Amino acid sequence: MARLAALTTLLALLCSVTCCQAEGYGYGYPGSGGGYPSPRPTPPAPTPSGAGLAVGFYRDACPNAEAIVRDVVEKAVEQNPGVGAGLIRMLFHDCFVQGCDASVLLDPTAANSQPEKLSPPNSPSLRGFEVIDAAKAALEAACPGTVSCADIVAFAGRDASAVLSDGRADFDMPAGRRDGRVSSANDALQFLPPPSFNLSELAANFAAKGLDANDLVVLSGAHTVGRSHCSSFVGDGRLNASTSDMNPALAASLRSQCPANPTAANDPTVVQDVVTPSKLDSQYYKNVLNRNVLFTSDAALLKSGQTAAAVVRNAFVPGLWEQKFAKAMVKMASIEVKTGANGEIRRNCRVVN
Repeated sequence: MARLAALTTLLALLCSVTCCQAEGYGYGYPGSGGGYPSPRPTPPAPTPSGAGLAVGFYRDACPNAEAIVRDVVEKAVEQNPGVGAGLIRMLFHDCFVQGCDASVLLDPTAANSQPEKLSPPNSPSLRGFEVIDAAKAALEAACPGTVSCADIVAFAGRDASAVLSDGRADFDMPAGRRDGRVSSANDALQFLPPPSFNLSELAANFAAKGLDANDLVVLSGAHTVGRSHCSSFVGDGRLNASTSDMNPALAASLRSQCPANPTAANDPTVVQDVVTPSKLDSQYYKNVLNRNVLFTSDAALLKSGQTAAAVVRNAFVPGLWEQKFAKAMVKMASIEVKTGANGEIRRNCRVVN
């Protein structure tokens, strides 16, 4: 409680010098008023958005592209919110390896037996591949050879965010990505940050992809939805009562759910947010402050003044995190994209053409 009080005081001091006003922190959000946002209007004329991408990229070539993806995603997430969490995570795991090029979707082949999706950070935990397949099939029926798998992953991450947040985190996603032809399990191990990373390791990992400490804090908030395998945190000593800073009540609950030594045959999953496990919201930041988080990388956000202050703002300024999450998702989805002749548009998202 002393830490929470100190951080709350820090937020007040920060806002007293116009930090909150200068950054335009409002209390509203797109689709406010409750419920899922109303259908999107006619796609806008393409608007350049950096990295060779544009909002409304498919307006002429496939006018219903985004609506088709959203329909598939909305139905899947309403049936199983965990799939939505998987689709958000899939965008992150795709973009941090080879850039946002759908390389995470490629299946093993005789020529490449170890693609990204079989790497330990992705297998067996990454979910939502069947949703991407369904969206691609619908798009190929409507507009053959037009919409890249990389753009489908980006749209799906955006749409899952909108559904899980009841429209509070809904945003335009620029498109125009091409699909990559390279996928390596070793690359996934090299570039995806493990949950055991400390703050300096996390910051360096994100900086290598053009993302700053603010992006790190904001994107970590996606841990407010989804589940985690016990093996992701048990081995890091997070449940050790004598050394961990985890809330003792949460640690005791997790010890009752997780084996002391998880194996491939015995590795249960637990919710990442014990308060609102199926809702994309700012509860994660209150959990960080109350030490109710699973990973070392979550707890690490309180290890510097800059990131701790950001945690407090996201926890207590209504609507702030959703606004920043939308911007950070778009920024992340532009990492090392392939456009034009640098990639292809796969006919099947699981194999190169």
